[in-house]
Amino acid sequence: MAMTKNAAQKRIEELRSEILRHNRNYYVLNMPEISDFEYDLLMMELQGLEKKYPEWITPDSPTQTVGSDLVDEPALREFEQARHRYPMLSLGNTYDPNELAAFDERIRKSTDRPFTYSCELKFDGTAICLTYEQGRLVRALTRGDGSVGDVVTRNVETIPGIPTLLQPLASTSGFSGLENFEIRGEIYMPFSSFDALNHERELQGDALFANPRNAASGSLKLQDPKEVRKRGLRCVLYQVLGEDLPFQSHSEALATAKALGLPVSEYAQTCENLDEVLAFIRHWDVHRHELPFPIDGIVIKVNQLEVQAQVGYTAKAPRWATAFKFKAEEAKTRLLSIDYQVGRTGAVTPVANLEPVLLSGTIVKRASLHNYEQMKQLDIRINDWVYVEKGGEIIPKITRIDLADRDLFQSLPPDFPTHCPDCGTLLVKDEAEARHYCPNQTGCPTQIKAWLLHFVSRKALDINAGEATIEQLYNRDFLREPADFYNLTQAQLLTLDGWKERSAERLLQSIQASRQVPFDRVLYGLGIRHVGETTAKTLVAHFQTLDALQAASREALLEVNDIGDVVADSIYNYFRNDRTANLVEHLRQAGLQFAAQASSETKVSDQLAGLNFVISGTFSCSREALKNTILAHGGKNTGSISKKTSYLVAGANPGPEKINKAESLGIPILSESDFNQLINNEK
Repeated sequence: MAMTKNAAQKRIEELRSEILRHNRNYYVLNMPEISDFEYDLLMMELQGLEKKYPEWITPDSPTQTVGSDLVDEPALREFEQARHRYPMLSLGNTYDPNELAAFDERIRKSTDRPFTYSCELKFDGTAICLTYEQGRLVRALTRGDGSVGDVVTRNVETIPGIPTLLQPLASTSGFSGLENFEIRGEIYMPFSSFDALNHERELQGDALFANPRNAASGSLKLQDPKEVRKRGLRCVLYQVLGEDLPFQSHSEALATAKALGLPVSEYAQTCENLDEVLAFIRHWDVHRHELPFPIDGIVIKVNQLEVQAQVGYTAKAPRWATAFKFKAEEAKTRLLSIDYQVGRTGAVTPVANLEPVLLSGTIVKRASLHNYEQMKQLDIRINDWVYVEKGGEIIPKITRIDLADRDLFQSLPPDFPTHCPDCGTLLVKDEAEARHYCPNQTGCPTQIKAWLLHFVSRKALDINAGEATIEQLYNRDFLREPADFYNLTQAQLLTLDGWKERSAERLLQSIQASRQVPFDRVLYGLGIRHVGETTAKTLVAHFQTLDALQAASREALLEVNDIGDVVADSIYNYFRNDRTANLVEHLRQAGLQFAAQASSETKVSDQLAGLNFVISGTFSCSREALKNTILAHGGKNTGSISKKTSYLVAGANPGPEKINKAESLGIPILSESDFNQLINNEK
């Protein structure tokens, strides 16, 4: 049945909302929920509907904009931002060789000049833009939203192979025509670095990175360059930009970049025609698993710069380049059984046990089935022959069933549990969510131990206790909730198997140090469902104290940027639970931080006492420094503008929405100079 116009409009809105959510998960949180292929299918569906109904195309549609890695709230930004000299666009892509033929035909219709193609491996990392002036690296920017990016120069300087000083060209003993230019590329993480990093995180009880791309992106945004250096990142550069460049072709530009000492790919190849392009793609589709780093396709570019200029750009991507993406590998094997695992929040996740099968160079024995709804959609049965896809994820997933090979006498419908497989409590399912949950948070051993492990993790309270330690403490009845850590004694610890005085001292010292952990990490450590690291920082920036957060109404929570109905309900209900009230009181007595603190321990003044500030734009100092100044003078930082906002402090390039809202509410807007006068009480 053909889709009605109203149904099409509704579907367009649904797709935009879903794609924007996935963009945030991918670019900002580094926690994608779906594969690239599934994301591309959503985007292609949206493009098709917008093409059919062009009256509904809007400038902010994901089809018209570049996915952004920028943090929306100025108060939460940890990097200075700067504007790209040239827009940093995305790239069109396809999985279909026939679409490459159509791409080739469009190029030939756009020019009467001869041209070749440059074919390059599509490294699976995070985009970077480097600026060199007089042979010196002066700035490194992330893609950001394509117009503005985060300045990560200090971190990039730690990556081997990226020169801070270029080698003068031998032919000129200088930089002839390249005194001031940009070069763009990809920061990526080799498989060896990825495996070592995840091994270390596993030993420390931290969540593992799903794939090398997420690990590279997260590592580039660390605050400590010394930590970045340890992550084993690498870089490959693939596009030179500047005024009056002394090149005729893209391949010539890359050769010059290599001569300057810049890291360019050794795998690029110039192809005379489409047949050679397709041969290059076929070769690397077979041999990509022999590479020591991740790739997810091939980039095809018109080589001649004059033809590139003639063919031009769309609002989002160059017309003279595209990417052919490899489909994720899959393997066929038999489903032996299904386990049902209980997580920290009580969510029950089905995990398939498989006949071992070789996939992407590793033996796969288990695969995620995510939830009951997916099991129903797949119509999966025990003893079915199933197709497993890895697609860069740690735990592969089952994508489809081979119904032709189903044995009707041997296949058995799975029996999804009605009760918790650990504690026996009746499972519940929220209408708005796909997962089933065990509601017995206070009595389900698996949930309690996972909660305790989350509380001590490095990104939360950073207490020196791993899974084995928590298992022993739980079994001895020393631990039942996070507050119990602060009642542990050396005598208790010395009763644990294999524990000596030094081990006990290390744990007790880390518990003592955790009393100084900042409020946002404490909030994250509480394990409130749907409250991750970023959401915890957002809440702390908005409410400043736990008392204010506890007292917040559902409506007040919904005023916070990026807090929707599901998250607001989760937070609101969490703080109206008697058990939570008792836990918070015990943690308060233990001396944990329940208020945002200025970076300096000495309070400067009460000049801003009782005033709420929102920060937007860029300043002569970092935003973190400005936030700390507000706190040091007794003021509060909030993430979004409301009637309670006292001032909007606007630097260069402030958010227009914040300016408009402040003006509509009659909230005074201060420049950086005005703000300095305010804290100095200058008239």
